[in-house]
Amino acid sequence: MVNTIGSQHATGNRLIVQKDDAVLLDVQCHKIDAVLIFGNVQFTTQAVHELFEHDIEMAILSRTGRLKGQLTSPATKNIFLRLEQFRKYEDEAFKLAISRAIVAGKIGNGLNLIRRFTYNQPETDVGSEVESLANTLKTVEAADGIEQLLGIEGTAARIYFSAFGKMLRGDLTFPGRRKRPATDPVNGMLSLTYTMVFNEIASLLDGLGFDPYLGFFHSVDYGRASLAADLMEEFRAPVADRLVLNLVNNRVFSEDDFQINPRGGATYFRREAMKRYFAEYEKHINREFTHPVRSEQTTLRKCFRIQAENLAAAIKTGEPYRAVALEA
Repeated sequence: MVNTIGSQHATGNRLIVQKDDAVLLDVQCHKIDAVLIFGNVQFTTQAVHELFEHDIEMAILSRTGRLKGQLTSPATKNIFLRLEQFRKYEDEAFKLAISRAIVAGKIGNGLNLIRRFTYNQPETDVGSEVESLANTLKTVEAADGIEQLLGIEGTAARIYFSAFGKMLRGDLTFPGRRKRPATDPVNGMLSLTYTMVFNEIASLLDGLGFDPYLGFFHSVDYGRASLAADLMEEFRAPVADRLVLNLVNNRVFSEDDFQINPRGGATYFRREAMKRYFAEYEKHINREFTHPVRSEQTTLRKCFRIQAENLAAAIKTGEPYRAVALEA
């Protein structure tokens, strides 16, 4: 992935990012999965042509990480997957089973993050939250509708973020989860990282032949990639929350690295701090570990694709979809 805050153009199957006359990045297109552009960045038509030629999506975001729009090459030829996806959308039993797996995966991976943290920091008093989350997880399988699952997921999120706040050790305060706008640095980093993961998954689903806008757990809404929202749920804790937890507790950023938008109150990175954030994100998303099911070396980014392929198999065969249980 390439994240840019300068101008960009392409030459000879390469993407070049520069600021004024200084080249910030020169990379071969076959090494790029997606391009994310933050803020006011100029790009040439040659760069867009090169991205289309290599089936690379480009997302344009505000400085705070809000998606403005995407440029993508023509739709994949995998019409059969999309047809089956639409058929399964009408299958209420399938939608419920997928939604249970999504909610269970999100809660389970949140529990894994808390338990791993408290194993190393046993003085952290989150026993009540762990017990409550474990009990909430047990109710998922008995849920008889998506509305009930939405209620379970909302309850679990409130409990989880209570524990998350207790796990923060750095100088940045956390008033609880705040979004639209994110009013403090911790929430700003959480929202930005969720956006990064969401955009990666949406581009991946599009490239594999799904319709990213037709979800099973998240309702269909104009302009929202609901299927990407579905798939990202199991990755919130091990990808976004763990990264932000590490950044705060290791004091990688301070209050001075952030600024507040006077018009909306949103908190976001200053330019130089954002460059450091991108480096930390890439390091985290590409760290290698053993896949819990396949027993092979993988990365969090590779897990996105593995789970998307598992979702495709579930749609085509009707077999159960299972979220990946990651020890965050």
